[in-house]
Amino acid sequence: MQGKLSNMNYLEQFRDIETFIFDVDGVLTDGQILVMEDGSLLRRMSLRDGYAIKRAVKEGYNVCIITGSKSEGVRLRLEGLGVEHIYTGVEDKLKVFKKYVDENEIDEATVLYMGDDLPDYAVMRRVGFPACPRDAAYEMIEISKYVSPYDGGRGCVRDVIEKVLKLNGQWG
Repeated sequence: MQGKLSNMNYLEQFRDIETFIFDVDGVLTDGQILVMEDGSLLRRMSLRDGYAIKRAVKEGYNVCIITGSKSEGVRLRLEGLGVEHIYTGVEDKLKVFKKYVDENEIDEATVLYMGDDLPDYAVMRRVGFPACPRDAAYEMIEISKYVSPYDGGRGCVRDVIEKVLKLNGQWG
């Protein structure tokens, strides 16, 4: 499955990506939470997604996280992968996105944003390359240039990062 892009150009459209921005719940996780007796919430993330994030950071790509959730464990995990720009507890993702791209002088056309649900909609409409996991909300699928064949938390992040790095001779 190659999402909504045609066979002829679907890979080539990944070439100019310089920045990856990801939501957490439903993208880096499977969107499920385990509620513990003490009230803490547990999330599950893919090791392969983590490897790809670490590789993208190492290769000099901008990697940013914008999420509505707050989780110290998630923040620590992402920092451990080398991600420096982690925005948690965000109510207005578009506002944070604008601030991030302005402060870092990033061309919005070179941004791949992967989101899965309505809080991501405004940012996805703004970036050059909106993408989503296979199990994203219908509205996200409709506006995405690429729908990963993988679900959230199950390889969709690695899928897009690997495509970009392979096209630019930085994978393997």
